[in-house]
Amino acid sequence: MPVPVLAARDVHKSYGRGPTRFDALSGVSLDIGAGESLAIVGKSGSGKSTLMHLLALLDQPSTGAVELSGRNAAALKGAALNSTRNQTFGFVFQQFFLTPNTSVLDNVTLPLRIAGIRGAERRRRGMAALEQLELADKAKNKATDLSGGQKQRVVIARALVNNPSVIFADEPTGNLDSATGKVVEDILFELNRSKGITLIIVTHDEDLAARCDRRVYIRDGKLVDSLTTAAPGTPTASTGAPTGTTSEILV
Repeated sequence: MPVPVLAARDVHKSYGRGPTRFDALSGVSLDIGAGESLAIVGKSGSGKSTLMHLLALLDQPSTGAVELSGRNAAALKGAALNSTRNQTFGFVFQQFFLTPNTSVLDNVTLPLRIAGIRGAERRRRGMAALEQLELADKAKNKATDLSGGQKQRVVIARALVNNPSVIFADEPTGNLDSATGKVVEDILFELNRSKGITLIIVTHDEDLAARCDRRVYIRDGKLVDSLTTAAPGTPTASTGAPTGTTSEILV
């Protein structure tokens, strides 16, 4: 079988000690295939963002392991960890995290500056990413002057500029109206299909989650169900530990 691009192996994550200890994740195991689109679904406080941070190597599990292409990520330290994260992952967040008074192009090329790419090459790759998102004409604009939809497209351009193999999207349409959100969704899924980028979406939005190849549901720090999107006319399959309807899972 192919080696998963990312995997969680009996991952636990706790904060605090003694009576103040909080278990954010309890024994999560998950394989994510290259080129897959996966939704991690759960209500606020369920542990879905904690799981994303561990998979993205932004944090480390208390016990268990996160594997990147079959390699235990705990082996990555310091500069090697930073470089791997910078070159492998792109991030699309609900809050944008753009520097408001800096140009759109400078915001997009931030990962390239971190990677030590020189100015001319940064500009070339940044403009290519903006052209792909139909924002080349906004390159010199300040980020603060853009609409919400434009800001999120800038964030996607920034996520793409280092040619990542995995994009993490944390509630990517949460701050957008439904029409603009649909445009952003379409862009993300087109990148998944056309470029083979693994797409991992963290969300509580069932409509968005249903567009993914697979949905996993998390509650109280545990995976409680997994659904694979069926082809048209095919019943949806459920695996793992079934816990009832989707509405029941999210209550």
